[in-house]
Amino acid sequence: MKKKRKRNDDLEIVYEDKWLIVADKPSGLLTMSTGKPGEDTAYSRIYDYAGKIFIIHRLDRDTSGLIVFAKDQETKLSLQENWNEAVLERKYTALLEGWPEDEDGWIESWLFENRKSMKVHCYALAAGDDPSRPPRKDWQYASTHCRTLERTESAEGRFTLVEFELETGRKNQIRAHSAWIGHPIAGDRKYGAVSNPIGRLALHAGTLSFIHPWTGKTLKFTSQAPKLTGTPSL
Repeated sequence: MKKKRKRNDDLEIVYEDKWLIVADKPSGLLTMSTGKPGEDTAYSRIYDYAGKIFIIHRLDRDTSGLIVFAKDQETKLSLQENWNEAVLERKYTALLEGWPEDEDGWIESWLFENRKSMKVHCYALAAGDDPSRPPRKDWQYASTHCRTLERTESAEGRFTLVEFELETGRKNQIRAHSAWIGHPIAGDRKYGAVSNPIGRLALHAGTLSFIHPWTGKTLKFTSQAPKLTGTPSL
């Protein structure tokens, strides 16, 4: 039996049909359990509401924004197996430390995750490297477009509000790329940030557009990043 969602639940369901659920996840909430009994996650909350569901993709615990779940195994497999073709747009907003020189451009690298530290490292592409043929089997090609929205300066330092659009969707891709160019996301101590002006990782998944696996229609969702008084807003 489905349970009603609590009124004070800060996870919002923004779209639902008989195949899919799109939710707006708050910062600080895991997408799925790490194995600890009774863990509060986006998955567990939506399961309580809708019954059996399947995760399509994940957001880091401290990243807020749009996330998709399937209601059946066939829908999950259809979306996951064709994710790169189905997704038309994925945009994030982030508050970076400092003022990057480039207003608009691409960041591309090889990514490697250290299994011990759980941290993703960037390595530059060499001349002639083919994105489809990584020089090492455990490296992944990652490409991110970035666009400066606003530069601010306060007593806490200089910050830049940036819009990121993913060409690839790797683990910690935006966080690793931001740190790699010398401007980590505010609040991201794992990747070298020294400031925390909004009291959380300043990264929000704000736009998601994809082709519905069964209807063929293009679905587009936007989520307004939270504004915080007295600080640069996401």
